[in-house]
Amino acid sequence: MKSAVLSIAALATILVACGPSEAEQQAAREQAIADSIQTAASAEHNYVADVAASSIKWQGNVTGAKVYSHFGTIGLGKGSFTTKGGSLVGGQFVVDMTAITPLDANYAPDGSEQGTKANLIGHLGTADFFDTANHPRATLTITSGNGNTATGDLTIRGKTNSENITDIVITENPDGTVKASGKLSFDRQKYGVAWAHFVKDALLADNIELTVELTGTAAQ
Repeated sequence: MKSAVLSIAALATILVACGPSEAEQQAAREQAIADSIQTAASAEHNYVADVAASSIKWQGNVTGAKVYSHFGTIGLGKGSFTTKGGSLVGGQFVVDMTAITPLDANYAPDGSEQGTKANLIGHLGTADFFDTANHPRATLTITSGNGNTATGDLTIRGKTNSENITDIVITENPDGTVKASGKLSFDRQKYGVAWAHFVKDALLADNIELTVELTGTAAQ
């Protein structure tokens, strides 16, 4: 009987000895965590933009004899986008070019020279600028992304060019919502927006600057 007890004890000792050590078990746990993080980082997340909670800000600058800026917002019609590992990797956005709202105060009180806010809104809709009667919508399609930059096809007035989106910050929340922001500067001349300033020695900069701030919810 004593011999049998000793044999069982010896067998248990052998089994324990043959099992993974504490270091091996810890290494396995750490690898499982790393694999889980890697899986999460490689997963794509699809979002739908909340139009009411999102914004597109624009700014155009004048230099030369007169130095000032016009700036404001423009309407986001709809949008959806995809993130992967914290980067923006895809998306489709429609911008309402008829919903341009200036927010600056750079207007002459008597309506001369720089005109009035109403005049500016009307002028931006003409063929001098965005020709909204014929091109009421602009679009942006994200084609690739890495880190805090992305590339997309921007279409304005029926003309499409590849543009870079920079300074992208994405904050994804556990409840399925997301905050995303970025900047895009485009040369208006590439899209047929060729208006020249009417004041001698004043120059409207070719680059129009956009700052986009999106709030999104997980796509169903």
